[in-house]
Amino acid sequence: MKIKTAIILCAGFGKRLMPLTEKTPKPLLKINEISLLENTINLIKVLEIKSLKINTFYLSEKIKDFIFSNNFDLEIQIVEDGAEILDTGGGLLNVVNNSVERDFIVFNPDTIWNTEYANEIKQMENIYFKNNLENILMVVKKDLSFDKRLKGNFSLAGNNLNKNNDKNYIYTGCQIINKNILKNLSKKIFSMNEIWDYYIEKENLHGFESNIEFLHLTDNEIYEKLLQKG
Repeated sequence: MKIKTAIILCAGFGKRLMPLTEKTPKPLLKINEISLLENTINLIKVLEIKSLKINTFYLSEKIKDFIFSNNFDLEIQIVEDGAEILDTGGGLLNVVNNSVERDFIVFNPDTIWNTEYANEIKQMENIYFKNNLENILMVVKKDLSFDKRLKGNFSLAGNNLNKNNDKNYIYTGCQIINKNILKNLSKKIFSMNEIWDYYIEKENLHGFESNIEFLHLTDNEIYEKLLQKG
């Protein structure tokens, strides 16, 4: 990978998984005896990325304890949102402001990542650099989602994402971004959806289609089904 730094977004409250997340942050919930966070870190290691930044807010001490009680053989930095939760965009801006790097791969640990994704991510990165992009999101057709209730986020035409027509594609929780897409922002708290919508208006939001079954920890019902799936 050309990208040297990965980011995992771990600040959320995990409200849809209460009461499980009352004392355990969602990234530390386990599927097949491994936490969502460790699962994501393992994929990052397969990608041979050495630098990892993790943003935290809710139950941040538990995430810190988990990271520093394990030897992941990575350079890991915890970046806290601060006094208030910054949402996905604000949290990401806070992290990239703490780095000299320009390009980042960003993961939501809610997805059950596996090493099969490594080849797809490398293909996505090739497109990103070959075309000198500032963003590219990994998306998947709704048909491949384990949770059949999930609605699509985007339509995909070639490598361009929009919100026209049927919105048959779901965002998987993996994107590559250049920090330029977050510059000149006057607010601290905002969702990445606002950034995506801005780039859709410019016809400049890019997508990469995954062909792997999409397993996403949505809520307690899906958590039970994923545990049974084994």
